[in-house]
Amino acid sequence: MFKDIFEQYQWDEVKAGIYAKTAADVEQALHNQRRTLDDFAALISPAAAPYLQPMAEMSHQRTLQRFGNTMQLYIPMYLSNECQNICTYCGFSLDNKIRRKTLSAAEMLQETAVIKEMGYDHVLLVTGEAHQIVGLDYFKKALQLLRPHFSHISMEVQPMDEADYATLIPLGLHAVLVYQETYHQEDYKKHHPKGRKSSFQYRLETPDRLGRAGIHKMGLGVLIGLEDWRTDSFFTALHLQYLEKKYWQTRYSISFPRLRPFSGGLEPKVEMNDRELVQLICAYRLFNQEVELSISTRERESFRDHIIRLGITSMSAGSRTNPGGYAADLQSLEQFEISDERSAAAIATMLKKSGYEPVWKDWDQVLG
Repeated sequence: MFKDIFEQYQWDEVKAGIYAKTAADVEQALHNQRRTLDDFAALISPAAAPYLQPMAEMSHQRTLQRFGNTMQLYIPMYLSNECQNICTYCGFSLDNKIRRKTLSAAEMLQETAVIKEMGYDHVLLVTGEAHQIVGLDYFKKALQLLRPHFSHISMEVQPMDEADYATLIPLGLHAVLVYQETYHQEDYKKHHPKGRKSSFQYRLETPDRLGRAGIHKMGLGVLIGLEDWRTDSFFTALHLQYLEKKYWQTRYSISFPRLRPFSGGLEPKVEMNDRELVQLICAYRLFNQEVELSISTRERESFRDHIIRLGITSMSAGSRTNPGGYAADLQSLEQFEISDERSAAAIATMLKKSGYEPVWKDWDQVLG
């Protein structure tokens, strides 16, 4: 179990080690062909900031070698904003007095029609964490309803038991995204004071349950801004390394959500500027050539246009973060503010002009 490895590391010691890295450490990491976690720590350290140009060039070349000139496009379908958790950073939090909505089967099909019209054959289903309203039975019905319409279905919902995942995978569940939010155990408790999400250990063990259930792909990440991003990213890389060795048949992706405004608002504890996000993306690519790196519409359009050559392999386009936002109800509360509001067609046009081929379904159907 990953928790056994996790418990061997102390947050403050890891953080101090990252900030103690020198230019010589960075140069050695860039020189190495096979990079270790210690090399990754050097590449995300403040000492690596002056080396952003060579990091970007190397990241671009490694990405081209593995993924070619392709960019996978994905779109979230928000099924429900019901949530029984209190999370300090989320618009769906239980203590936010908002109108709640859960899509019916008919409304899911309305959303599907709009999403298919955009060109998508791969959808990410998203809900808040409300087990009694949007639990296993709801997910089973949603997968059975939507499976005929999409080649691949991913989910970003509450962590579940291994048996639940084993039930959903044969129904068409292809990938699960489960972000730890932060690996800082004490601060995790501060941001999740109520609800099932308040269990740090249960969330930490979710990728192990997914791996044992035989999921095809899982997504990892932290919410950048809750804690020191360099230290959180080190623990994400540690988690990724463990999972790839243990569940080697599963594919993996990393996402980079930066804390965005929502109804109720939480200011980031730690700001990450654009150059630092580029540094982190390049560091992941230099550490791991196989992992998929994803960027969402949280980011500004000009920034997204410029980072597609630096290691990113998938991006959302045309997203709505509220239930029914594509067809049924444009007024329900969004989970967070969208920054890149361009349509999926506009993103595809931008990619083509940049020499990239937009891919509307998951990789193995296209490249396998």
